[in-house]
This record gives sequence, C-alpha cells and structure tokens, in this order.
Amino acid sequence: MSSTTTTSSARTAALVAAFLGWMFDGFEMGLFPLTGRDALKELLAGEAAASLNNWFGVIMAMFLVGAATGGVVFGWLGDRIGRVKAMSLSIFTYAIFTGLCGIAKHAEEIAAYRFIASLGMGGEWSLGVALVNEVWPGKSRMLVAGLIGAAANVGYLLGGFLSLGLGSVLGTVNDALLGVGLGQETVTTLLSNNGWRILMMSGAVPAFLVFFIQIFVGESKKWEEEKAKGNTDHWATKDLFGVLIGCASALGIVWVWAPKSVTVATPVAIAATIMGLVVTLLGYLFPVWQYLGRAASQDPGVTRPFIIKRMLLGAGLAGVALMGTWGAVQWAPKWAEELAGNPALHAKDWAQIWTATGAIIFTMVAALLGDKLGRRIAYTILCVATIAAALLFYQTNSSYTNWFLFTGFLIGGISASFYGFFPLYFPELFPTQVRATGQGFCFNFGRVLAAIGALQTANLMTVFDGSFAKAGSVLCSIYVLGIVLVWFCPETKGKELS
Repeated sequence: MSSTTTTSSARTAALVAAFLGWMFDGFEMGLFPLTGRDALKELLAGEAAASLNNWFGVIMAMFLVGAATGGVVFGWLGDRIGRVKAMSLSIFTYAIFTGLCGIAKHAEEIAAYRFIASLGMGGEWSLGVALVNEVWPGKSRMLVAGLIGAAANVGYLLGGFLSLGLGSVLGTVNDALLGVGLGQETVTTLLSNNGWRILMMSGAVPAFLVFFIQIFVGESKKWEEEKAKGNTDHWATKDLFGVLIGCASALGIVWVWAPKSVTVATPVAIAATIMGLVVTLLGYLFPVWQYLGRAASQDPGVTRPFIIKRMLLGAGLAGVALMGTWGAVQWAPKWAEELAGNPALHAKDWAQIWTATGAIIFTMVAALLGDKLGRRIAYTILCVATIAAALLFYQTNSSYTNWFLFTGFLIGGISASFYGFFPLYFPELFPTQVRATGQGFCFNFGRVLAAIGALQTANLMTVFDGSFAKAGSVLCSIYVLGIVLVWFCPETKGKELS
C-alpha cells in the first residue's frame, strides 16, 4: 500500500501526537532552566555561587548527553519496531523521570533523573519528525516542519506561565494538598523555594498522552512497506553496545569538566574531550554502520559512505545550533533573575515567556525560508541573523528592563528558528529504512557538542569575572562554522522523500 493512501484523519492524528509529544518535550526541557536555580540553592545550601553555576552547567550537560543517546537508541527502535510504538515508549520515559526530579534530595539525583528523562526526549524528536514527514504529502511538509519546530517552544511558553502563575497561587495549592491528606511538613517541602518540586512533578502528566497515541495514531505506511520488504530485519540489538560505549565516553567528558574534589588540568581535559568525542561518535554510528553492512546485498543503493557522510554533516549543522542554544540562550532565565535581583519581578519566568514566544514565531519563518530559498541559503541566513541577535542581546543589556525582554524575544526566536528548519531538512537526507536513526543521530549528536558548550559557559564566565554577557558573546561565534559547513551539504529543495 502506498503512503499516499494515508487518510486525512490518520495524518491529523499523527501530527497531533507528534506536536503534543514535542510540546511536552519542550515543556520538560524548559523546566530546569526555570527551577534549576531554586533547586540547587536548596540542594546545595551554603555553597558558593560558582558551585551553583557549575552544577547548573553539569546537569544541562547530562541532559544533553542523555538526549543524544536517546536519539540514537529510540531512533534505532523506531526503524526496527515502528515509529508509533517507539514514540509511546519515549514519551513515557521522559514524563516519568522528569516527575521523579521533584523528589530529589541531592543535586546528583537531579542529574541522574534528568539524564534518564532526556533519553526519551531525544528519541521523541526523531520519531515524531519521521512519522509526520512520512504521512504528510510533499507540499505540506513545510507547514508541518514549522509546526513541529514551534511545538517545543509552546511547551517552553507553558512552563513559563505555569511557573509565573504558581507563585501567586501557592497558598491555594497548599490548602489543596492538605485537603487530600498530605501532612504539613510534606506540603511545606513541596512548595518551598518557589514550588520547584511541584513544577518538576507536573512533568509526569504527559505520560497520559501514550493512551491517545496507542488508540488513535496509525503506523507510517512507508515504514510498513520497508518492513514488508524485510529491510527492518537488519537491525540487531547487539549493535546497541556501541551506543552504550559512546554514551559512557560522553559522560566521561562531562566528568572531566564537572565540579569535583579531583581537578583535571585543562590541557588534559581538552585532550580527553577530543578523544572522548571520537569514541562517542564511533559508538553512536555503530548501529547504522552494522545495519548498512547487512542490508547492502538487499539494497545496494543505500551505501555506508552515502549515509554516514550525511549523518556527519547533519550532526555538524545541528551541533552549531544546539551549542549556541544550550551554551548561552538556555541560561537567559537564570541571567534575568540575577540582573533583576528581586524575586517579586518573576524575571526568569518572563524571560522564558518572551524567548519562547519569539521561538514559536521564528520556527515557522525558518521552515518557510527553507522552502522558498533553498536549504543552504536559508541556513546561512539563520546563522548570520543569530550572530546579530546574540550580540545585540549580550552587549546591550546590563540590567533587567523591557529592552532585555525585547532582545530576549529576538535571540530566543532567531536562535530557535533552526528547530523549524531541521524537521524540514533532516528527513530529506535519508531513505525510509534509516530515517529515524539517521536524523536522530544528526539532531542529537549535536547535543553532545552542545553539552561541551554548556559546560564551558561556566568556565568562560569565570574567565570573564562572572560576566555571562561576555561568555555568551564568545560562544555565538560558533555560528560562523555553520555558515561554512552548510555549503558542503546537499541541496534537497523540491525533492521527494525516498
């Protein structure tokens, strides 16, 4: 049966599921930037601000490594057992373990729970994007890509409003929790420090989305055709051992830069980082490498050089965007709170609301640019625009004002525009039988690079006497690499999915 026979209701259900899955993914990604400062102040009581900054960076880095690993593992699972089943598992994983962050007693627990949750978050992107691109016709994919890109930022926006509103209703929540039988000591713990525990627990709600997916969302016809041909049989569970090694190597990079009693000399840390990246890269590529070797006799058109080259180029493009986002822009709510100095202003909440609002708008614009101007020109424009917006944001703000929020809207929007571009471009790089794994690798290996960037933000702030503005300005130079790299990538405008 051809993919063109997919009914309108089936396409809509797939889009709704992918949108909601990625929206809640964004909601949960945005929870730590909102709650991290309060959580770490409680869990690391009495420690210096520099230690809080380091832990903030480490937990974000752990999250990014987990998302990178999950993108490969769940992408592999989606290519083997189907998009829908794998997507359900990914959503359940990120929902349950985000909720568990609310019971953490140590910073290490937050890092561990966020790591496991991020496995599901990384997987959901690759699976949702693969599913909607395979069930929606060619001309509609531009709009669908924009919607998927906007979805996560709708989640960020919801998180900002939830955090903002929670402060004004803590008394009501206190009475409600007492009313259901919780003791006063437990309620006080849950609502202390701006209710960060309740916010994290709210992350478990998306687990109910799994029921909707299982009942209403049908499998991709394109994937079912590949299954009927026997192309899904070449994936082997034993190949995931390579991903395990890659993940361990990436976590080793995090350990090298993490705050701890044993300090690693900077030259040693740099050498370990380079070696660790090589091992991580090879480990994450291993399942696809093995698959392509087994499938070569059945489908000689899908060769190792062709697929691996595209995976590496895509990972580079995503790495540039993700390093800029997680190394700098994700720190904006925390920076806003520090500049404001007054918790009553809810600076972190408003910063996230404004950056997320910009992101919702600009992700749609990015998909339109990619469709109209071509993929390479569009990506180049996005890089140049992000550099300009980043310098405006970092160099013209020294206090929390309306100008801070406006420039936050610009940098939040333009830097996030790539996430409307990638759902359009990455599916075009790969054939159906390796699409989820290939694009999952592209988007999520970039997160390993971003993890390194997130760790360096705190180090750069130390170099610049605690100045986030100077550290952010330096990090935005990464987009220059993107301007060069994209011209080595294939132009896929006007080409149908294979």
